[in-house]
Amino acid sequence: MKLAYIGTYPPRECGIGTFTQNLTKSMLGADKLGVQNNEVVVVAMNDSDQKYSYPPEVKLQIRQEQQSDYLEAANFINLSGSDVCIIEHEFGIFGGLSGVYVLPFLHRLDIPCIVTLHTILETPSYNEKAILKEICKMADKVVVMSHKAILFLTTIYDVAQEKIVLIEHGVPDIHFDRTESKKDFKLTKKNVILTFGFIGRNKGIETVIQALPEVIKSHPDALYIVLGKTHPNVLRHAGEEYRTYLQLLIKNLNLQSHVLMLNEFIGEVELFKYLSACDIYITPYLNEAQITSGTLSYAMGAGCAVVSTPYWHAAELLTEDRGRLFDFGDIGGLASTLNHLFDHPETLQQIQSNAYEYGKNVTWPKIGKKYLHLCNSLLSFPKQPVDKKETVIDLLLLPPFSLAHIKRLTDDTGIIQHAKFGIPNLKEGYCLDDNARALLMVLMTYKQKKDEMALDFMPIYLSYIHYMQNKDGSFRNFLSFNRNFLDEVGSEDSFGRTIWALGYLIGNAPNDAYYQTGKLVFFDALPNFDKLKSIRSIANTIIGICYYLKTNSSDEPMMGVLKNLTDKLIEQYNLHHSENWKWFELLLAYDNGILPLALLHSAQIIPDPEVIKVAMATMEFLEEHTLKDGTLSVIGNDKWFAKDGERSFFAQQPIDAMAMVLMFHQAFLLTGKKEYLNKLFDSFMWFLGENDLRMSLYDYETKGCCDGFENYGINRNQGAESSLAYLISHLTVLQAYEEFYQADPVKTWEKEPSFQEL
Repeated sequence: MKLAYIGTYPPRECGIGTFTQNLTKSMLGADKLGVQNNEVVVVAMNDSDQKYSYPPEVKLQIRQEQQSDYLEAANFINLSGSDVCIIEHEFGIFGGLSGVYVLPFLHRLDIPCIVTLHTILETPSYNEKAILKEICKMADKVVVMSHKAILFLTTIYDVAQEKIVLIEHGVPDIHFDRTESKKDFKLTKKNVILTFGFIGRNKGIETVIQALPEVIKSHPDALYIVLGKTHPNVLRHAGEEYRTYLQLLIKNLNLQSHVLMLNEFIGEVELFKYLSACDIYITPYLNEAQITSGTLSYAMGAGCAVVSTPYWHAAELLTEDRGRLFDFGDIGGLASTLNHLFDHPETLQQIQSNAYEYGKNVTWPKIGKKYLHLCNSLLSFPKQPVDKKETVIDLLLLPPFSLAHIKRLTDDTGIIQHAKFGIPNLKEGYCLDDNARALLMVLMTYKQKKDEMALDFMPIYLSYIHYMQNKDGSFRNFLSFNRNFLDEVGSEDSFGRTIWALGYLIGNAPNDAYYQTGKLVFFDALPNFDKLKSIRSIANTIIGICYYLKTNSSDEPMMGVLKNLTDKLIEQYNLHHSENWKWFELLLAYDNGILPLALLHSAQIIPDPEVIKVAMATMEFLEEHTLKDGTLSVIGNDKWFAKDGERSFFAQQPIDAMAMVLMFHQAFLLTGKKEYLNKLFDSFMWFLGENDLRMSLYDYETKGCCDGFENYGINRNQGAESSLAYLISHLTVLQAYEEFYQADPVKTWEKEPSFQEL
């Protein structure tokens, strides 16, 4: 039998990685001559941009935030000859919001699939619940490691009981003599207390440290060993803040000779030697929400006497006198428990013996046999067909997402607005439009991909916007390369695009400093909102206000501003539309999709039948004239399309294609209709050659986007506007694909009678 596995994998330092490796080894099987019966193929999950030197069984790697990697992995496994795929699931190791990127993989998998759930939440968010329900729906069998997990799956996630299988967490079949282990570590005269695993705030290690003074009064030879590195995610975002706090606590309590903190990630053999050398193992976690604990299972397997807070797995595992429980954060209770066990060595030994007897039944060879039996049972019956979601969006057609050209265009002032081919044209300087678009793009990038380069660019673009704001809240637009202002007040279009970016920032800021700055600039600009005359500026401003209101829905005055601006767009429609011309003005000009897009955003915040009607009518009118037979042909700037006139096919520009992508995305969010995703992707493919010239505007060498095409062919200059339009469109495709597989969109105005009529 050939088995495929997906999960983290050593040398990546991760508990699930160790689990995956042990499981693969335990399922190889062997005959009497030692010949392996099974073959394994591992697909390893990589975090961020980390690279690892994997062992030979790892045949493919998935970059956590690269959606196309998941699709390639599904194709690889389908063609690998594997009989069953086993997925180790933990929300944090898969990409996208709440790990949603695993869903398209599951939908494309053609062989039976077992999913092992390492985390099951009692109070999941809407997205977490929807995603886990979909995972369980697609899996042929779901493996859990505790009875509590079964209860949660059946009562919270509506998973059928017959689909769930209980297989305990395996432990290595490694044993050391306790006396010899203590002797080797020079701990013979110590009462050793141990905690191991990744270190983080939720581990509650401070509870043990604070209990030690009371323990030391009766047992001055007590030594607490904390063995483990700071969790990589904690280290990435908070550094060693928690470890430093613990070290200061140790110093303040004068416990330097009673606490040993070992900042190491050690191998299993050495780990089990430490476990054998300890008298008591402690898991002092701060809350009950842990359905599985590998460290607890290991301690039981090594025959340790475990003292723990009553989190779910511990409360279940430490029954039948296999350990002792104390309340969360109960320093006195813990000290009393430790003293009692040290005072009664016969009780301690009995607990150790009971734990050891349990551990003999959950060694990896025995757990591997249970998984093999489960795999064979799946192969005995044909795979049940599942109604799979599908969309025409094919992420494998997308070039790898790259900020290389944006990095080339960006200096410490802002993003250069123009380029000669792929080289920044410093003579043209900077503009507000492009820095606003750039801010929007890097915010989207960081939200989806956690790209550190995007985070580094944010303060540059935001600082430019702040610098260009006048005292009355308006903005200048142009700045020369030597930082001289080139205008007093910029265009209304640049104003609107800036408000869009700032509104998005307020709802998606990566930290409070950026949030506060964005909010300050946004509200300084507020007095100018009602003065706007340009319908595109009004539209862009509407979008920014809507993003702001999504996280500030109680701001009634801003609701009034949104309604007023929306009414202005509706008024323009009523002035200019006719039976055969359903538009806001008497010509289709530039950035046309922004106008219905703004109304679609407004309708999401303030359901209004008239707004919905106009939004749908103008979107369909624009589609009729620009998207036929699956190919986008935006209105060319060479000659705009006047009513009763002829349109131009030349000087087509990327911002128009971007507006179409965004428009269809918002229509999908509001209606849930897959047809809008298809149109979104058709519009995006304009960048990659599905256009009137049948030529790609995306430059695979520079990673930039050409400025458009003329009657002579592609304009190969790659300015900021074009490249940002491409990247925003690319990110929107990825976001829409994720949303399609995640859950049905929330249709905020579907109860409106007019919507039903539409």
